[in-house]
Amino acid sequence: MEKLLSYLEQNKDRYLTELKEWLAIPSISTSKENAGDVKRCAEWTANHMKKIGLQNVKIFPTAGHPIVYSDWLNAPGKPTVLLYGHYDVQPPEPLELWTTPPFQADIRDGKLYARGSADDKGQVFIHLKSLEAYLKNVGSLPVNIKLLIEGEEEIGSEHLAGFVKENKQLLKADLVLISDSSMFAKGIPSICYSLRGLAYMQIDLVGPNKDLHSGSFGGTVHNPIQALTEIIAQLHDKNGRITIPGFYDDVRPLSKKEREAFKKLPWSDKKYAKELGVKELYGEKGYTSLERVWARPTLECNGIWGGFTGEGAKTVLPSKASAKISMRIVPDQTSAKIAKLFTNHIKKIAPKTVSVTVRDLHGGEPAITPIDSPGVMAAVAALEKGFGKKPLYQREGGSIPIVVQFKQMLGLDTVLLGFGLPDENAHAPDEFLNLDNFFGGIRTSLHFFNELPNYMNGASKKKTAAPKKPKAGKAKAKKR
Repeated sequence: MEKLLSYLEQNKDRYLTELKEWLAIPSISTSKENAGDVKRCAEWTANHMKKIGLQNVKIFPTAGHPIVYSDWLNAPGKPTVLLYGHYDVQPPEPLELWTTPPFQADIRDGKLYARGSADDKGQVFIHLKSLEAYLKNVGSLPVNIKLLIEGEEEIGSEHLAGFVKENKQLLKADLVLISDSSMFAKGIPSICYSLRGLAYMQIDLVGPNKDLHSGSFGGTVHNPIQALTEIIAQLHDKNGRITIPGFYDDVRPLSKKEREAFKKLPWSDKKYAKELGVKELYGEKGYTSLERVWARPTLECNGIWGGFTGEGAKTVLPSKASAKISMRIVPDQTSAKIAKLFTNHIKKIAPKTVSVTVRDLHGGEPAITPIDSPGVMAAVAALEKGFGKKPLYQREGGSIPIVVQFKQMLGLDTVLLGFGLPDENAHAPDEFLNLDNFFGGIRTSLHFFNELPNYMNGASKKKTAAPKKPKAGKAKAKKR
């Protein structure tokens, strides 16, 4: 390990030069004008995999942007890690808000600024440099590795699920490793072990068969906007609890260990409210802010419209009103069940003065990897060695659909080992990757691959341990 860490120190400048070269490719997956750049970025990724010593490098075309695959499978008896990431990036607009051009990486105040620096090229590059250190200095890896780097994550990974389904044998592994998330805060290494899922709905209300003059008809017809707001107002009680019958039936409660782990995180409700510009926080009574945003289900109105919203005045009583509602769900809830409960409840409480239609727009399932699983324990040990301090545990309130797909299609748990920061401006101008996290991430990756076999083998021995024999004189003879 000393040799590997020394190699890292000696090659820091080169690492940054290479990363800047990768970041210079505007691999904007949503832009047709950049389709050639996305392809060029896939080729750069594949060539770099070959350069550092990975094997079986292949670019798989899809109906959209290509998927890059490589592996190194010369460690018999050792665990196999499937490393997932993406080389595509978000559009850089608005360009005028960037301090320096988005595809000309610039280092300022210990941060590397460029589109894709944190999301996700920089974090993928962390592991590429770790693998390079092993292959160039040791000639082998302590684990088997498969890399799956796609080019459509920023546009919904439309063709990834199909690829995974068609290539189950190729992607067979013991666990998935993803670095596309953030630590809790600067200087506080943390491991994320759970994500919430999503049920996304639309409510459409229709009252009269056309827009009406509010002076001539107001007072005789139930305004659809009013009816819709009355429905939405009934979806929470005074304690912030969702009122849909059965909504909480399948919620997995937080363990004592988890709640204690959350309390160790440096968190201030007062600071959080100030940063958001609100006078007071709101949420389900009986839970802390972190518990509510990470481990409790929620229901939010994401948009509402109807009637006249243009400049000036128009005294209309609208015919229609609509709203979009999202519900974040937690283990062991399912999006299909929640969507059904929501639909039934809305139809039940809707007034007879309007017609209501509820549409299930899309859903995704929550994910959780036990904190005492071998992958998470290896990640915790690696983070402590990589950053010099014991990491903390956290969940994430958002969703990463591929994590659930890996579980459903490949049966694999995912270790979310992120090295970004909450204020890294991902998807916004002046996106950056903190260089302390970049180099600390490489150290962590080196230790993770080295630690994992110890934890995986320990878990395997525990599973296959022979049952204990009963003590002499204690076993009773069976009646025949």
